[in-house]
Amino acid sequence: MNPNPASDVISFLLQPGWTTAVYWLLAFASVAIAAYAWRTLPAQRSLLHIGNWAMRFLIGSMWWQQSLWKLPPYYTDHPEAPFGKTGLAYWMTLMGQHAAIPLQADFVNRIILPHFYLFAPIVYSLEVLTAVSLMLGFGVRLFGLIGALQILNLWLGLYSAPGEWPWTYFFLLLLMVVFALLRYGRSLGVDALVAAQPAIGLGRVRTLLTEAT
Repeated sequence: MNPNPASDVISFLLQPGWTTAVYWLLAFASVAIAAYAWRTLPAQRSLLHIGNWAMRFLIGSMWWQQSLWKLPPYYTDHPEAPFGKTGLAYWMTLMGQHAAIPLQADFVNRIILPHFYLFAPIVYSLEVLTAVSLMLGFGVRLFGLIGALQILNLWLGLYSAPGEWPWTYFFLLLLMVVFALLRYGRSLGVDALVAAQPAIGLGRVRTLLTEAT
């Protein structure tokens, strides 16, 4: 039987491993935060905020799932394979071959790949933090922009790669920009709770949090 969305979701949710446990914790936390915001903030009680939360949660789940094939310490789900044949190194190699901008290809080939294990943790961490931000609705303005920059890198880097459809990355880029511009974290997320709190003498700290959300 061919894979289908239902079987893929079930497999993802029930796959043994610590990453599944962490995902379930994030999912429960997201629902709990949304329920608390719904109960304590009357302005949050609308279909618009529910829809914004659902879209943010689903795209956050996508970011989390896409981090699973580049887990440390090897940043691949097939560590037995030669370097550059699987995982993050494989996609970076493709970017070095098919980037739309020669300068980007040179940077990948001359800087990134020779120092792969210096840059790989940064890539992995940013993807995981973007996932957590979207799922919990915390710092969505900031990580929406960070996520958009990551997708911009993929869009240009894999623009002419075989089997890739550039519009896929471009649509996701636009979606991340929308999340940031419209502050989707303020729909049943931590950002909504932070924005609703009155000033309590935190001064610059609270100002920075508000700007990030």
